[in-house]
Amino acid sequence: MVRKTLRFATLGCATRAILVGAALVPLGGCGLSSLTSGLGSSVLGGASGTSQAPVKAVTEEQLLSAAKTGDAGGPMGASALVASGCPKVRALPHERNLTVYEEGRIGDGLAIKHRGEITKTARECSVENGRVTVKYGFSGRVLLGPRGQPGTVTLPVQVTLADGKRESVGSEVLKVNVDMSLEKPIGYFSAVRTITFDLAQGTRAGEYEISLSFDRKAPGSG
Repeated sequence: MVRKTLRFATLGCATRAILVGAALVPLGGCGLSSLTSGLGSSVLGGASGTSQAPVKAVTEEQLLSAAKTGDAGGPMGASALVASGCPKVRALPHERNLTVYEEGRIGDGLAIKHRGEITKTARECSVENGRVTVKYGFSGRVLLGPRGQPGTVTLPVQVTLADGKRESVGSEVLKVNVDMSLEKPIGYFSAVRTITFDLAQGTRAGEYEISLSFDRKAPGSG
């Protein structure tokens, strides 16, 4: 029997974003939501997915800066990700946006409170004696809508690790807090985490994937 171990650990907080209440939840194979945002066309800069920052400097400061400037610092293509031997990190277009409406008014553009977007990802890893340690990060922004209010906006982000057969190995939900004001209706966030897990017999680290998606269970989420 192959022992599987999955461990998530926080590596600090960015200036304008904080992770709270993270808990590991083993899963048997869950699907991620395919709901889209109600703000119309995406402002993330393309349909190919989030930009992948270089693996040399996975820090909250670097990711936060990339989110603010729109600079990924040299995005990596899919072939480079596979060749590197590290698990991929990605947030698909329909999973990286979350729009929150006033309750009972989902889909109404005039009832939008705020919208969250994951725009950048990065990762680096090491493999030793069949155990993989991945340091990954993500960043993005929050936009206030017509019904937005000043204060702290909390966005739940689900992180799922899947093997080469796309079966879930484990998952957790992070909460990203962003301070918002009417004077500055755009806020930014970043987070860096570490995952450690054992490779299943006959598998390679590059076959695994870390997927990011907003959790849409909260009231008013669309």
